Amino acid sequence: MHGTVHLFDRLPQVTRPTAPFSGAAAPVRQTPLIGVIRNPRSHRHTGAALDWVGRGALLVETPRQRDELQAVLARFAERRVDYILIAGGDGTVRDVLSCGASYFGESWPPLIVVPCGKTNALAVDLGLPTRWTIEEALDAVASGRIEQRRSLIVAQRDNADARVQGFVFGGGAYASAIQLGQRAHDKGAFNGLGVIVTAVWSLLQAFFGRAGNPWRQGTAMRLHDEAGRELPHTRLGPLDERYFLFTSTLSRFPAGMRPFGDQRATGLRTAVIDSAHRGVLLRLPLILRGVVSPRMRRCGYHVFETEALQLDIADRFILDGEAFPGGRYRISLGPKLRFVVP
Repeated sequence: MHGTVHLFDRLPQVTRPTAPFSGAAAPVRQTPLIGVIRNPRSHRHTGAALDWVGRGALLVETPRQRDELQAVLARFAERRVDYILIAGGDGTVRDVLSCGASYFGESWPPLIVVPCGKTNALAVDLGLPTRWTIEEALDAVASGRIEQRRSLIVAQRDNADARVQGFVFGGGAYASAIQLGQRAHDKGAFNGLGVIVTAVWSLLQAFFGRAGNPWRQGTAMRLHDEAGRELPHTRLGPLDERYFLFTSTLSRFPAGMRPFGDQRATGLRTAVIDSAHRGVLLRLPLILRGVVSPRMRRCGYHVFETEALQLDIADRFILDGEAFPGGRYRISLGPKLRFVVP
């Protein structure tokens, strides 16, 4: 993709795990069996053949289409792999988790992420080296340690099997910023640099733009907690609109941003800006540094921590860098996942 964000026409349909190997423990092996998934389209992926001889028992797959992942992960589950190594960016991890839910459910083997995508927010949160290689990642199976994270699940409220699974969700101005970030990628600005370029340009457009500027427009959406209570709104803009929506289970983000304030908190957290009110836009640098205060809330910036979130959104939303259509969704915590880190 160049200069655009791919828009899915619907959420993928996930079947419930029914195969006898789903959730079963892997057999005890002297040499671990590692399923390797390489995304040939990922940024920094050279496509060169790598020599894995002597590094253990590996099942190496290079799917070129998303629909190939289903069969790949079915084979991994049937062989009861001890680890799954994912060489790609956030979008590749999202696709693996979404497709693999049919086979692994709540019982995934430990995951190894080699960050080579245009955005690698999960890798930043896990503290992975920017230039971590597949060979170094394989070595970490024996010498590294395990970090636990939970993904988030975005499911249609009227069809819970239509779902995607990832780590970074956003809507409203966030979707526009991701589109702009894609253009920054095309100019060579990736990861932290891309985030900084996108954030500064978005702020300038929103702050200096006139009332009709698209960067100042809200998006029709309603937010409720699991009990159906609508989340607070400062009434600085229309009650059925929000300007910016960002939800994640991660704590650390590229460029040192801290949209939720306290980095120690865990769970499903959501940051919301009600409208493009200049009072809150002036304070965006403080927000990105983690300053969350009563004064910020009065200006229209909120941080919520919930078990689940009900969302009605008219426009598209972004999950880990790619767009999905608007609709009525439930966002909840996904399975507990284990990641191998250095």
